[in-house]
Amino acid sequence: MLSNDRIKEAENNVKSYLDEGLLKKTKMNKNIMDILIKNSMESLRVAEEINQKNLSELWTIVCSYYAMYYYANAVLLKIGFKVGEKIVHKVTADAMLVYIRGKLKDSLIEEYEETKEEALNLAGIKADSLIESFEFERIKRGIIQYNTIEIEKHSKAKTSLQRAKEFIKEMEKLII
Repeated sequence: MLSNDRIKEAENNVKSYLDEGLLKKTKMNKNIMDILIKNSMESLRVAEEINQKNLSELWTIVCSYYAMYYYANAVLLKIGFKVGEKIVHKVTADAMLVYIRGKLKDSLIEEYEETKEEALNLAGIKADSLIESFEFERIKRGIIQYNTIEIEKHSKAKTSLQRAKEFIKEMEKLII
């Protein structure tokens, strides 16, 4: 579950990013959004193939993360934000928390309409979980690439791939 401190940190960071030009307001560009979605789907497909052929846990994790990263940027673009060229992964993670978390929650509530009271709570938890999974994968990608022994990578790779699939499934609903 996302902590209030993490949410506040992201809100403060996003204000700074906007001031510094690390995150910019922009008009939605369908061509760029299509490229981001295409890159996301390609990254997911490659992650699945690498995982199925048991070629590399590292690259299953890296490609799974990038599938999430590209889709996250497509959703941000859809609502009028473009990530700049510095610390792009952190900017994307914070912008997702600030701008997409609530939209995800609303989208998930629509799916759970029959049990509205329970859905509100579940949707909030799931929205937080999806945003948090992006954050976990961003951090894990760095650790795995540089600091993890081979035996630990296999289970982490499967988790990364599952998170990427669920993340993209929910992000698709925000693009449509």
